[in-house]
Formats: sequence, structure tokens, C-alpha cells
Amino acid sequence: MQDRNDNERPRLSRRARLVRQATSIYMSRRDPAAIDWSTARAQLDFFAGLAPSAAGVTTEVTEIAGLKANSMQTQSPAAGKVLLYWHGGAYVMGSCRSHRALVSHLAKATGVRAILPEYRLAPENPFPAAVEDALAVYRSLLREGYGASDIAVAGDSAGGGLTVAMLLALRDAGEPLPAAVALMSPWLDLAGEGESMQTHCERDPWFNPQDLPHVVRHYCKPEQLHEPLVSPIFGELSGMPPCLIQVGDDEILLSDSERLAQKIIAGGGQAELDIWPGMWHVWQMFIGLMPESRSAIEKMGGFVRGALKLESAAK
Repeated sequence: MQDRNDNERPRLSRRARLVRQATSIYMSRRDPAAIDWSTARAQLDFFAGLAPSAAGVTTEVTEIAGLKANSMQTQSPAAGKVLLYWHGGAYVMGSCRSHRALVSHLAKATGVRAILPEYRLAPENPFPAAVEDALAVYRSLLREGYGASDIAVAGDSAGGGLTVAMLLALRDAGEPLPAAVALMSPWLDLAGEGESMQTHCERDPWFNPQDLPHVVRHYCKPEQLHEPLVSPIFGELSGMPPCLIQVGDDEILLSDSERLAQKIIAGGGQAELDIWPGMWHVWQMFIGLMPESRSAIEKMGGFVRGALKLESAAK
């Protein structure tokens, strides 16, 4: 893919331009090689935690498979349906607090109960801890009485990679897969071998390719980088559920999403690759600040409702 010139830049809303500029400045001041992850976690929780949850959605602090979780729903959620959400944060950050607002809007857009667990984080708990937790939570939902066809799974960034890793492990174990998967800017190639790592490095307002190894080393060993449960893009992806993949056109991780869609389709599955011009990594997080985020969440909500055979979401 060739870089655009200035005349080809997409038209963003004024709010999106402001958010992009402000967050780009903030991210440019972070040094992954020297970062203290406990401080970074607290900062992410604080700033993301300032975002308001969706109106009409209640949140209950609960536990599932031994993990802290938030359960979110509208006043009248669709009975017997659930959305399992895996948060991002490069496997070293992220929590209920950092992602509560985003998932509350998904609960509203889908009209179903949404579960947001806190899986174990690296470096204290490196691979395969997160995958083990994901499998335990999914199996717990089945034991609660949800059928696989009543479950949709979603995730952003590392949570998107964790979602696909969970699916691969379930499929290989012969266990039932969920009805659908919705991903936001999934991080699927921890080896960083996608074409966009180079072609988009000048366009991505948040990330530099040379910074990613400093994060990856906390999650897995170098010899594990190409294992499918670490980097799902290197797995064999037949038998996957219908998948919606939203990704920004300016991301260095764009190739992760492109390759995922190609491999799912080549394996006989259904995948919709939804590339948003001018958008950056997990722009959906800013749903209260810019219209592009709301539009993306509404589209994802419609996809999940269709997969779960629901006619409309709670308003």
C-alpha cells in the first residue's frame, strides 16, 4: 500500500482531529524501553476511567472463573445472550476501569449482557496465563448455561489477539465456538512482520515499530513469537466463527487485520474487514468525544445483534 499525499488525507471530524493530536503528543512522550508498568497501568486506568459509561447501562462488580469482572447491561437486556469482552493493553496493562466505558457502550449497542474480566497480566504472569484465563472464563459461561451460539466475543488490541488465541485453543480441543467475533485493531503478530509495520510507520500517530519489542519481551520469550497462541496470525484459521474486524487505516498494525481476514476467508470462514480512513489504534475508546467512535460501535453492535439473532438493541 502506498502512502497518501496531503491532498488524499481523509476528512476527519474536528473532534477526531483534536483527539488525534492530543493523544499523539501524549504517546510520543512515553518510552517503552524504560517504562514502569505499574505506573503505566495506573495512568491508563485514571485517564480512560474518566470516560462516562453509556446512559442506561448498569455495572455490577462480579467474579467469573476466579477473576474479577464487570457485568454490564441495559435495563432490559436480551435474555440468554452474552458478550464476552477481552480488554487491550499489550498484555501488560488494562482493567475493568480502563475499559468499562467502552464496553458499556457495546452493551447498549448490542442489547445484551456484557462481561469484562480482568485476566492476569505480564510481566508478573507471562504467556500462557492470559490464554488460560480466557479459556476458563469461556468455559465458565458454558457451565452457566449459555450455549455457544448465544455467546459473542469481542476484544481490542492485545484483547483482540487473545480472542483469536482463545478460539484456536477451543477449536483444537474440539469445543464449541461462539456465534461471532468482533475485533478492534487486533494485535495478532507479536513478531512484527506485517508490511504495514514499515509502510505505515510515518502515519501511525501512536506507535513506532522499534518500540514493540520492548513490550513483547515482558509477555513471551523470543522463541515463542511465532507460536499461534502468542501470535494467532501464524495459526491455521479454518473453522472460525463469523468475524468483524475494525482497524484504522493509519495503524502500523493494519497488516495484522488484513492477514487475519484473508486467512479466515481462505479457511472457508466469513470475515468483514472494516478499514476506517484516518483512524488510529482503537479509536473506538473515544466514543464520548468523537462521532467516528460512535459510528464504529454502532456498526459493531449491529453485527453482534445479527449474529446472536436479535432484531434490535436496547435503546
